Amino acid sequence: MKFGIVIFPSKKIQDYANSMRRRYDPHYALIPPHITLKSPFEATEEEIKEIANKIDSIARNFKPVNVNIKKIGSFKPVNNVIYLKVESPEELDSLHNELNSAFDGDQEYNFVPHITIGQKMSDDEHSDVYGSLRMTKVQFDDTADRIHLLYQLDNGSWTVYETFRLGKE
Repeated sequence: MKFGIVIFPSKKIQDYANSMRRRYDPHYALIPPHITLKSPFEATEEEIKEIANKIDSIARNFKPVNVNIKKIGSFKPVNNVIYLKVESPEELDSLHNELNSAFDGDQEYNFVPHITIGQKMSDDEHSDVYGSLRMTKVQFDDTADRIHLLYQLDNGSWTVYETFRLGKE
């Protein structure tokens, strides 16, 4: 089964992201707006119980993290993804690094905290959309106090397997 670890931002940020994702992200219906902390990985039902315990102990060692969004960015030329750029406080980088080193640290790309708002576009569409969105003034300041272990359903959508509070209870 495929799993991943994410932060879901506040409803206000999700609503804003979804206003663009509806048009520009074919994964809009498969997963809510999120910040990926650990890219999708395979695990069995037996393995995931141990993984969930590890995530819980990691989460307890981190305070809630600030999520500040101040601009729209793009991963072009690597790929045609448009995103809300999450200013990366040290805690977010540390949380990502801790989770990745605890479970097979291989990752395809460097960690760039973001919330995808558009993907799988042609070069021309990407240029048009990014050209009009990149000058948009964006200002969100939020605090995330939990992380989520998700799993992928047969239809490709993602759902929460377990939620972990950041910080000691």
